[in-house]
Amino acid sequence: MRSLSYLTFALVVLVSLPSLGQMSQSFPNMEVTRLNDEVLNLPQDTKGKYTLIGLSYSKKSEDELVSWFNPVYQTFIHKSEKPGLFSNAYDVNVYFIAMFAGVNKAAAGPVKKKMRKHSDPELEPHLLFYKGEIKSFKKTLKLDRKDTPYFFVLDESGQIVYTTSGAYSQNKMDSVEELLEDW
Repeated sequence: MRSLSYLTFALVVLVSLPSLGQMSQSFPNMEVTRLNDEVLNLPQDTKGKYTLIGLSYSKKSEDELVSWFNPVYQTFIHKSEKPGLFSNAYDVNVYFIAMFAGVNKAAAGPVKKKMRKHSDPELEPHLLFYKGEIKSFKKTLKLDRKDTPYFFVLDESGQIVYTTSGAYSQNKMDSVEELLEDW
């Protein structure tokens, strides 16, 4: 009986090791631009503050990425105008990044122009664009499914402390909020 519990413990530890390794991984350097063409360098420009990053590198993943906009906006960005009430209890950077590579780089300009015209001004500072190679990001961040957006929570030093992917769900948001409440 005792040997079975040791075996179970060993299996749990072995299965947990890959996720623990990911916890100490730095988010790779990425130069991005805002809608107003201001340049940011991630994670360097986010250090000192927790950061939620959503990445998308295909048109098909866009709908799932957009499913996060309103809940993330309501939870992390929007400031209530009513005195005594606040809907943003978190001091966290939030960025949604559209990635363009290869022949798709040419589409970045028209997409940016369209977003300038149609996006909520309060959300604009959180919409970023990356133009360049994606292969190294796919490998480093394990962006295996082109049609899926990926989300990362970085700690104050730029280390990845949580990852998830796909469309918004309340369970995923709860996990992000629990992580941020612990720090």
